[in-house]
Amino acid sequence: MADAALFEFLHTEMVAELWAHHSDPGPGGQKMSLCVLEGMGFRVGQALGERLPQETLAFREELDVLKFLCKDLWVAVFQKQMDSLRTNHQGTYVLQDNSFPLLIRMASGLQYLEEAPKFLTFTCGLLRGTLSTLGIKSLVTASVASLPTCKFQVVIQKT
Repeated sequence: MADAALFEFLHTEMVAELWAHHSDPGPGGQKMSLCVLEGMGFRVGQALGERLPQETLAFREELDVLKFLCKDLWVAVFQKQMDSLRTNHQGTYVLQDNSFPLLIRMASGLQYLEEAPKFLTFTCGLLRGTLSTLGIKSLVTASVASLPTCKFQVVIQKT
């Protein structure tokens, strides 16, 4: 429990500091903050991926890798599994978390809905970094229609 609270507080402070540090409230300053957060998440995801057991690195199918992210990685980071994983079988996956831990405190009011995406940027980078370590190049985006539910869309980039 202490690890989850520590991670949540650290994440909240990272977002707040980056938003305050780039005082330009326009799209340029916000884009820079989002890029920095995504980059931090990417590097953390790479580091997590590098520490995976060797048998984990031997996935044969993309779907198996995404299942691993939804179960094992999500439990390691957020102490819960992802709620659903869907695919179009053409390289696009949608991962849904109905009670995303980094959005739960914001779920008390609709006024926080427009602020929610910046709290998902680090996690997008985390997923992309872990996938990168597993040899999968991807584009990861997130969306929030109602708090605390969020969806992460993973598009596998074929080389």
